[in-house]
Amino acid sequence: MSLYLEHFGLREPPFRITPHTDFFFTGANRGPTLDALIYAITQDEGIVKVTGEVGSGKTMLCRMLIERLPENVESLYLSNPSLSRTEILGAIADELGIPADAKTTHSMIRTLQDALVQRYADGKRVVIMIDEAHAMPAESLEEIRLLSNLESKATKLLQIALFAQPEIEERLAANDMRQLRERITQHFNLSPLKAGEVGGYLEFRLRTAGYRGPIPFSERAIEQIARISEGLSRRINILADKSLLAAYSAGAYKVDTKEVQTANQDARFSPLQQKVPFNFLPLLWGIGGGIAVVGLAALLFSLWPHQQTAALQTSLPATLTPHPAATTTPTPASAPTPPATPTPIQEKAVTAPAPLPDAAPVPAKALVAQPVASQEIKPANPGTQNDAFGPLTREHLRRFTSWLEATPSEHYFIQLLATDAGSTAEIESFISRAGKLLDPQHLRAYRSALSGRDRVGIIYGDYPTRQAATIALRALPEEIRQAQPYPRQVAKLK
Repeated sequence: MSLYLEHFGLREPPFRITPHTDFFFTGANRGPTLDALIYAITQDEGIVKVTGEVGSGKTMLCRMLIERLPENVESLYLSNPSLSRTEILGAIADELGIPADAKTTHSMIRTLQDALVQRYADGKRVVIMIDEAHAMPAESLEEIRLLSNLESKATKLLQIALFAQPEIEERLAANDMRQLRERITQHFNLSPLKAGEVGGYLEFRLRTAGYRGPIPFSERAIEQIARISEGLSRRINILADKSLLAAYSAGAYKVDTKEVQTANQDARFSPLQQKVPFNFLPLLWGIGGGIAVVGLAALLFSLWPHQQTAALQTSLPATLTPHPAATTTPTPASAPTPPATPTPIQEKAVTAPAPLPDAAPVPAKALVAQPVASQEIKPANPGTQNDAFGPLTREHLRRFTSWLEATPSEHYFIQLLATDAGSTAEIESFISRAGKLLDPQHLRAYRSALSGRDRVGIIYGDYPTRQAATIALRALPEEIRQAQPYPRQVAKLK
């Protein structure tokens, strides 16, 4: 128990580094990422990958995912990445309660498939979450790919989520990993907290731990913590904990730059990207060598007798003396015709997505749920089951119904938001503000209970292929892309 709890009026330590789901911070895009993960796991078919730096909150997100998944989803968590392919099969069998003694790899996979088929018949889904996946041996990663092949006639039997550091991208880029790489259908990244988000993070942790007074960290201290930690939540926790301890030791109730500096000296963090010192020695040797060569050439030229040069020219045989006609400038008629400029190869035309409407930039926080002041689309005869929603939401729910009936199942769209249906104000506010950044005619809302909970999704666009949807996604405004939208197939909604 921390010594400063009573001093600051805290109920429990606010900045411990072990994952505690009560302290999950939904800001800095963590909340939307969790919602997108739940949606992808419950309704998609493919491997999901979550990357982030050391201490960015991957394990916390994984724990939250286990807590928030619907009851019909059975989750398996593997925290040891160094397991061999045989040990991975044994660990999964153990989690599912399948006896795995003295079984060959082939019979083990067959036994796993039978158990997964039975769970699927019982209306259950199984997801395996692998932490620190970047440290897995190559053969274990290959086994993960093979496990993703277990499927029934209609769907995958095992959903896989990989949580890893950015180093996994280099491993997946290898040629022998291309089959696994192509099976990853959803990619999420936990970016470090921005400087303006650190203060909110600190206050949230303090309030959750029972703190009721004004935030004890000064603005200068918060800025210093943001700079030193580089936005990594684990480093923020360490610095904040040590700073509070330093203030407690001094009998103070305010944390300023002095306490943060003391905490930094004790923490001794290394920069995320180590800067390799530049070695000037090879450059100096190269410059020196070049100067020596130029000087030697100049010296030889100055010592060469001009008389010898003239004598050498007069002594050349006739066959080596240039013919007078060869020195004349050719007439235009006799001059060789210059080669025609090669025509550039015309690439196959690709239909680009419809251009997005011009809109004034809106800060990222503008997409947070806020009361809608104006701009309402008056619906006609709203359905009774959707009466709890705002007018914009009801209009976009009706728009989705007609669009879904007329759209081929193989088409794609972009998932912008997925949240509980009870968050009516958040949904209405998001649609209102997204309509100012995107073409509102291509915004739609739908309601679904496939994940076991009543949820509403906001989607955008209609694209014939996944590639077209991906191109359109990259062209979305930055404020929209910060919510990490992703392409999905229309068939998933039918």
